[in-house]
Amino acid sequence: MTAPLTTRILPAGAAAAAEAARVLGAGGLAAFPTETVYGLGADATDGRAVARLYEAKGRPAFNPLIAHVSDVAAAQDLAHFNADAERLAAALWPGPLTLVLPKTAGCPVAELATAGLDSIAVRVPRHAVARAILAAFGKPIVAPSANRSGHVSPTTAAHVAADLSGRIDLIIDGGAAPVGIESTIVACLDEPALLRPGGVPRAAIEHALGKMLAATHAPPADDAAPLAPGMLASHYAPRTRIRLDAGDIEPGEALLAFGAALPDGATRSKKTLNLSAGGDLIEAAANLFSHLRALDGAGARAIAVMPVPHEGLGEAINDRLARAAADR
Repeated sequence: MTAPLTTRILPAGAAAAAEAARVLGAGGLAAFPTETVYGLGADATDGRAVARLYEAKGRPAFNPLIAHVSDVAAAQDLAHFNADAERLAAALWPGPLTLVLPKTAGCPVAELATAGLDSIAVRVPRHAVARAILAAFGKPIVAPSANRSGHVSPTTAAHVAADLSGRIDLIIDGGAAPVGIESTIVACLDEPALLRPGGVPRAAIEHALGKMLAATHAPPADDAAPLAPGMLASHYAPRTRIRLDAGDIEPGEALLAFGAALPDGATRSKKTLNLSAGGDLIEAAANLFSHLRALDGAGARAIAVMPVPHEGLGEAINDRLARAAADR
């Protein structure tokens, strides 16, 4: 955990929205109300800021996060909309509905925020304070519930402060969140399917679609391919075999390094990328999925992974690496 921060609390208003945008732009963390619950915001395009968010929440694994945007046009910069998604967005946005959609080729959201998936969860919130912050910031904001992982979701600024004071930069107090439960999540990857019930009832979604939702997605038995928050932890599973806790490099291997001291044979690796030469776990988390993806394309017979400490974000990094290395 990084050194404790001084967490400021500001009443909602134009000045607070501008300050939240400034904090987010500097890579900081700002909590604010949405119509569902209070969200913990970070710049969705900044992998290091996203890693700080996971650390602040004590989140045990790199689950995909919801990217909050100001309108449908901004969402279309991140995701491909099919006809079902367009109907739902037209009828129920802004509001407590999250759509899981295929990412666009140029999607600027950090790989860490989407857990390395080819899909992305997006939402246009209705709450005036959230909308003011999005307008002031001008970029997507990831904003999971502003609480420590495993704790009750926060519906007031006081709830946020009780959980996260000293761990985040700013809390915007906009009163109690009116809905009080998280957003409904619907996947529109083929036939629309309910991933998580929430603030928009199933009947309203089916009315907007003009048809029934597909059966609710069950979490995969092998924990390999969840699509959204509220499901089991997901990860990017490379095609190339992963060899963990490597103390040397075998011929034909690529290297995923950590720290300044490289293992024997590192100079003969097909490609080497370092999660953090300085041993910084926040930097390592921010680089994890993009480095795995790059090494997967190196044509190596395996990816050798140096040991990563298990404390702090290292626990989640090692969880992801273990899943990537599992037999498939």
